Amino acid sequence: MPGLTLRTVDMHTGGEPVRIVVAGYPEVIGTTILAKRRYVKDHLDHLRRLLMHEPRGHADMYGVIPVAPDLPGTDLAVLFMHNEGYSTMCGHATIAVGRWAIESGRVAARAPITEFTLQVPAGLVRISAEVQGGRVGRVAFRSVPGFVEYSRATVAVPGYGDITLDVAYGGAFYAFADAADYGLRLPGSPIADLVAAAWATTGAVRAALPLVHPDDPDLEFLYGTILTDGDDAWSGRPTANVCVFADRQVDRSPTGSGVVARIALQHAAGLIPLGVERTFASVVGSTFTGKAVAATRVGDRPAVIVEVGGRSYYTGEATFSLEDDDPLPAFLIR
Repeated sequence: MPGLTLRTVDMHTGGEPVRIVVAGYPEVIGTTILAKRRYVKDHLDHLRRLLMHEPRGHADMYGVIPVAPDLPGTDLAVLFMHNEGYSTMCGHATIAVGRWAIESGRVAARAPITEFTLQVPAGLVRISAEVQGGRVGRVAFRSVPGFVEYSRATVAVPGYGDITLDVAYGGAFYAFADAADYGLRLPGSPIADLVAAAWATTGAVRAALPLVHPDDPDLEFLYGTILTDGDDAWSGRPTANVCVFADRQVDRSPTGSGVVARIALQHAAGLIPLGVERTFASVVGSTFTGKAVAATRVGDRPAVIVEVGGRSYYTGEATFSLEDDDPLPAFLIR
């Protein structure tokens, strides 16, 4: 008999996997959601590795752990996990949770639009889902505030020279750079080349540019680098980007929290006004929409609330087990 059993619902949003834990996970202790994030990192990380890594997962697996919210009046709360640890915000997973929460009955369905609140480590997001005949279609979320941390900073990136880039926050901090500045094309260049450039940039930015978030020091880390096609001025055509985050994990979706941060950059540069929608495309051709819907502030920083929309799909359900004498509970080969 297995010594441990966990049940999951598996989905994808824009091609990016989402593994939602629905049974078997221990109680997560903490008075705040960031305390809960620290608790799972310190005490339950073997379960992240079990579900994200081989032989049950892979280097690009992504997961969701539902937890009890601590904000009064909040409907649900979740933690996010990936190949390296626990993120503070995830747009593609939020879109998937939006569908799953309604169709599983955790949130009462109301046609044609169901709205509810979701607490994530970065704060509170508001979800709006299209519902018809009991089935959820497009899901949109209104983000935690996005803002610019560094604009047109020059960083020496090993192997690539001086790169001019931006750093912005959309629930997590990202570095943004034009793929062309590395001699790459997006789309068009091999994924391995894009990953190498983004990974080198993440390391260089972490070393060169300190990050500060006015709300909590737990949010002060660079999650990854997003390479773009450089098409930042608004147009009706999609603009492409690829996010390399955590430990060289490649997002198959357009990266929802990255869309928030990129819209914040474009709005701050005067390239897109409030209320104007832009379409963002991923490396697999999937798309999200994004628009800044309100201006706000985070500490002394100008910020925007961004609405991001997309669709998610079920890929299966699973019961994962670990036998007590299994010598290989979790590993990764690259």
